[in-house]
Amino acid sequence: MTADAQIARNVSVHDRLARQYDAIHGEIFNAVEQARLRDVLTRARDSVRTGREPLQALDFGCGSGNLTRHLLALSMTVTAADVSRGFLDLVASRYPEVTSHWMEGGSTAGLPDAGFDLIATYSVLHHVPDYLAACAELARLCRPSGVVVIDHEPSEGFWLGDPLYAQFRKEALKTDWRKFLTPANYWHRLRRLFNPRHSNEGDIHVWPDDHIEWPRIKALMTSLGFETVIEQDYLLDHKLYRPEIYRAYAGRVSDTRIMAFRKTCAG
Repeated sequence: MTADAQIARNVSVHDRLARQYDAIHGEIFNAVEQARLRDVLTRARDSVRTGREPLQALDFGCGSGNLTRHLLALSMTVTAADVSRGFLDLVASRYPEVTSHWMEGGSTAGLPDAGFDLIATYSVLHHVPDYLAACAELARLCRPSGVVVIDHEPSEGFWLGDPLYAQFRKEALKTDWRKFLTPANYWHRLRRLFNPRHSNEGDIHVWPDDHIEWPRIKALMTSLGFETVIEQDYLLDHKLYRPEIYRAYAGRVSDTRIMAFRKTCAG
């Protein structure tokens, strides 16, 4: 499948699921993850050194507005950008004060060079065929002394097969009986017999041999004149995890990473 076809499939899927997205993704829309997210965005905001007020923020791949809500609460002016018009319509209905930008075919054309003090992207890069090119675009859009936040992407530990993480998953996961009552799940399972990389929602980079590589992102951002201001691995919470098991393992294993970079160069 070509990159254009991959993006088109993602757009189609997310247009269809836009208004169901929050309900589907319990690993995002829960108290633990939302508190962590508010904290990290606060830290990122406090790392900005552009001297502007209010800060101009870009929610890159805004989805249903998960980051947008926090950026607004932190007193920033927000532009929400996405490839899905369904998501943009949803965000506009929820937050009418936000500027919407449609990234047709994934293009960031039309967004200004050095136009934003803080740029944040969450659970997006694994949907992008060339995620390093996307990171370079985030660097282009960032003002000198501004900050780029990349969050909610699997860490190396997730792909390396940590035995303790496997033990955690075995103990923590509850059976989701609803999946047996969803006819579409049987269709997707059948498709995976013919294409093991088929995914229900249209993810792209989600396989051990084709995934987000954090060292390459860090090297790229460094080469473009950025310094690391936040680097942290964490264990993503999920509605299917037993809370007591999650709490027992949260400080011992991780599967997801947040990194934030501040632009130190003038170009």
